[in-house]
Amino acid sequence: MTRALILGGTADASLLAAEIARAGIDAVYSYGGRTRAPADQPLPTRIGGFGGVSGLADYIRRENITHVIDATHPFAAEMSRNAIVACAEAGTPLIALERSPWTKAPGDSWIEVADVNAAVAALPVAPANVFLAIGRQHIAPFASKPQHAYTLRFVDPPEAPLPFAADVIVSRGPFTLDGELDTLRTRGIAWIVARNSGGDGARAKIDAARMLSLPVIMISRPGLPERLRVESVAEIMQWLDHSSRLGA
Repeated sequence: MTRALILGGTADASLLAAEIARAGIDAVYSYGGRTRAPADQPLPTRIGGFGGVSGLADYIRRENITHVIDATHPFAAEMSRNAIVACAEAGTPLIALERSPWTKAPGDSWIEVADVNAAVAALPVAPANVFLAIGRQHIAPFASKPQHAYTLRFVDPPEAPLPFAADVIVSRGPFTLDGELDTLRTRGIAWIVARNSGGDGARAKIDAARMLSLPVIMISRPGLPERLRVESVAEIMQWLDHSSRLGA
């Protein structure tokens, strides 16, 4: 019998959970626990970490998980790496549902950097209005350039003091092009710092930046070991059906 574990937290993961529930497949949806009010799922749900590689491998064995689907955020590299090793240890098939990264279009003004520290270095010295669209876990390095007026957008209000003065928007995507244009214009944003998450839900700010001729400091995705990877829910469902019929 198939029993799948979805490592979730993304819009794609929610679409997958709905499809798996409709198909009547036994599955568990796992949230990492960073969002205080995660969206409800049509599957049994757990919230919180597993305790590293060994904890995840133990969970897979204990819960008789036959398939693991990594549908986490493209920048949740630690969880993805843990899943690769844990599934190898447990002998459990793993697949990643991972959206393609954004690519530059005519009119884009991107400064592509490897990580957050490089993004900080790429900001100008002169004070500017900067939109940090990178999540609250990654903002601390920007305290080294306190001359800028930062706008942050979080899913939840911050629980602890921020490392620098900032204007905080609390909002959950997906975001529209008109909404992003309004945000950038009304706040006089001159620079955007974004992670190359890909997908449609967060793309509007990139399109808005192009329309307004704003520079975007684009942080590249972290590198991961080779793994089976697809880009659609339909491909995941085909994989589950095929591997189940083979007895995997």
